[in-house]
Amino acid sequence: MLVLLLCVLSASLPAHSLVERNDAPIIGILTQETSRLPPNMTSYLAASYVKYVESAGGRVVPITIYQSLEHYTSLFNSLNGVIFPGGASNLITSGYARSAKIFYQLALEANTRGDYFPIWGTCLGFEELTYLTSGRLLLSLTNTRGIPLPMVFTNDPRQSRMFGGFPPDLLDDMAAEPISAHVHKWSVTSDVFENSTELNMFYRVLSVNSDETTEFVSTMEAYNYPIYGTLWHPEKNAFEWTRDYIPHSPAAIKTTFFMADFFVNEARKNFHKFNNKTEEDSRLIYNYCPVYSSPGGSVFEQKYYFP
Repeated sequence: MLVLLLCVLSASLPAHSLVERNDAPIIGILTQETSRLPPNMTSYLAASYVKYVESAGGRVVPITIYQSLEHYTSLFNSLNGVIFPGGASNLITSGYARSAKIFYQLALEANTRGDYFPIWGTCLGFEELTYLTSGRLLLSLTNTRGIPLPMVFTNDPRQSRMFGGFPPDLLDDMAAEPISAHVHKWSVTSDVFENSTELNMFYRVLSVNSDETTEFVSTMEAYNYPIYGTLWHPEKNAFEWTRDYIPHSPAAIKTTFFMADFFVNEARKNFHKFNNKTEEDSRLIYNYCPVYSSPGGSVFEQKYYFP
């Protein structure tokens, strides 16, 4: 009787409902333009974001700029999550902004119909999310172009999705030590965020920081969507060594890996996949070689370049 009941239940469930998680998540990371590119290259991706995802058991596909809507839609249906990385691209007119807008809209539509698809924005990606959600540039200049800061949690972080699985002692360290690398000149101030109906209704503020003059939002997660943003750089602590302001303490390194683990686990809840292994293999970051870029003065140890 038990076997019969299990067979009936199995037949009535969607295929992926019988799978607790996707243990082979593939995450797309946007590339972006810059004024310093090798000949015949149009965009780059800092290797630290790739290592960040790989450290938590994910694989990476670069999402190159200037592709068609059809290309991005096909890629969206093959990926399990997307990261909007930091950088210096224009939030409205750049190739980075165009591809971010497409993936943001596709993710909203997918999540609305029950297709769980996470998005993460770091630094520039955080700023891009606030623009895409509000439809306005709400940024203010702050003195934050290279400082490590402790986390100032707005409420008990254990009540959030992002920090809910962190060890209590690590959360204490994050609040006590300067473990978050801030490398941005633009911020969304707490007052502006609070007065933006679009942002205030869409995102829960998880942490704030200050440049000693202006308080700004530094971490957020959407209420009803798996969309997350940090104005600080969780990937830098473990994988970037070019600047003295990047923290490398044991707590800082643990923060990198727990943040990566959280987002990759979010991607495990998505069941998109490529049509076949040949297509999958052709898209993975393994087809490209990183370049050692820090000797030339770059803020990144390594970069990938794309034609």
